[in-house]
Amino acid sequence: MFRSNKPKIADFRAEYATPVDFCDLFRDAMKHLYLLAFLLTANHAESEQCFVSTVEKAFKEQAVFKEWVRSRIKRTMIENAIKIVSPALARNGQRRELWSAGQRDTQREYEIDSVTKLAAFERFVFVMSILERYSNWDCALLLGCNVNQVAEARLDALRRLPDLAVHVSRGNRQPTPRLGFTA
Repeated sequence: MFRSNKPKIADFRAEYATPVDFCDLFRDAMKHLYLLAFLLTANHAESEQCFVSTVEKAFKEQAVFKEWVRSRIKRTMIENAIKIVSPALARNGQRRELWSAGQRDTQREYEIDSVTKLAAFERFVFVMSILERYSNWDCALLLGCNVNQVAEARLDALRRLPDLAVHVSRGNRQPTPRLGFTA
């Protein structure tokens, strides 16, 4: 006759991600997550450092809804890359690398290398705002700058990446398939 409006605790806890959920995502999206780290850091050693610190931090998370695991991991990776590279400081001594050690065999490798040749701040803004679709506000907040600087850096990056800019400007809501980036 009377029903309690209280949610069941067991059902409530089932909505939170478990370590297995994190492991599954890292296993299934490892290549894409590493590509994200590489596009941000433009350096394989720093990409590995970023990836490992993201894995470590993921297992220290207190409570993340299952539906948020992917976005939480990607945001943590971006935060870690920002700490490693410090894009707002415009380090001149950063050692940038190409995606592959040999000749660029595919259009995808050429595009990845084109992104990594951007200045650090432009690269972060491009990856965060175009590839990851973060708002200007979120980019500015994470990068410690204002939204005008983000908008200006995105335009500068798109000017330097004409092939990608044309692909994005044609109204394609998914500008990243050519980079193979769907993590």
